[in-house]
Amino acid sequence: MSEPRACLECLRRAWLVGALSPAIERALEGRPASRARELLALEDADLGAAVAGADSGTMLDRARARDAATLREAVRGAHLWACCRHDEAYPPALADLGDPPAVLFGRGDPALLGRLRDRDGAATVVGSRRASAYGRDIATRLGAELAAAGLAVVSGMALGIDSCAHRGALDAEGATVAVLGSGADHASPSRMRPLYDEICAVGLVLSELPPGTTARRWTFPARNRIMAALGAITIVVEARRGSGSLITADLAQHLDREVGAVPGLVGSSPAAGTNDLIRDGAHLIRDGRDVLDVLMGVGTEDGDRVARRRADLDPDLASVLDAVESGAATQDEIARESGRAAEAVAVALTRLELDELVASDSAGRYRPGQPVT
Repeated sequence: MSEPRACLECLRRAWLVGALSPAIERALEGRPASRARELLALEDADLGAAVAGADSGTMLDRARARDAATLREAVRGAHLWACCRHDEAYPPALADLGDPPAVLFGRGDPALLGRLRDRDGAATVVGSRRASAYGRDIATRLGAELAAAGLAVVSGMALGIDSCAHRGALDAEGATVAVLGSGADHASPSRMRPLYDEICAVGLVLSELPPGTTARRWTFPARNRIMAALGAITIVVEARRGSGSLITADLAQHLDREVGAVPGLVGSSPAAGTNDLIRDGAHLIRDGRDVLDVLMGVGTEDGDRVARRRADLDPDLASVLDAVESGAATQDEIARESGRAAEAVAVALTRLELDELVASDSAGRYRPGQPVT
């Protein structure tokens, strides 16, 4: 795929939204979730009038005066690339939004945008910033399992569930996409800088906001709509009632995407939102297999995702599979037999189990599976 490009008019729109960001914050009056999308759906003049009042004319004139060379140099200077609605690389799933981003600014490999062209090519994982140990573990394992199955794992790089989902995907050497509520040129929150750098190196960081834009309260529900649109399914791992993650799930449902939730302890505050989703009809998600069953049908095998690489496994996977076929049953036994670290063995077993090359029982013991040819 050629380098993505954004046209002048779309770049001007993106910079206008960035310039109006403080005014949008003030106009929303503490209700960013309910009104952000209404504002973003407005044309330039109407948006300016709605949030900037008497200053709108000046801001619109400045936006219209920006030339293509200056804007594109600003993108390059921030070490980003930009893709607009008129470029073939722009994910078609975003067209389902009534207010699709004019531009996606990105850092990372733009070829990964091709993975987002497949309507079933990505899964969005969201949840609480104040996640429990249970929630963090589930999110990490889900990220690893989904990535190992060939899905791009989309999340928001926030503390808690989001960052754990990204971490799982990275550990499984799969694709992950972070959608930010700030410009894509810096980590938000700043303490996520190590994760941000790692995602930029092997995955993709996206934002509809131009470089240098600071995250505000309204930008998070705004970015949630992008996450909901990109995923064929949105999975909420852990969320309290009123959580922003439930906004993402609601957006996904309205976009005719699947919605799933991980069950939690009855009566537990961190699980109240997810348990409500399941009560109201969301798919119950326990692991990556449940997600694949939702997307592909129960028992369905997809040669491109699940039953893959039996003949050309990479050395790490091959050594773990050899250990299982030699009789090693527990993770400790498999680690000793294969000579691999425990963490690497856990990831490898997840990938092999999704490929149905190994199987496990309720006691956590592994045996050879039934390879699909």
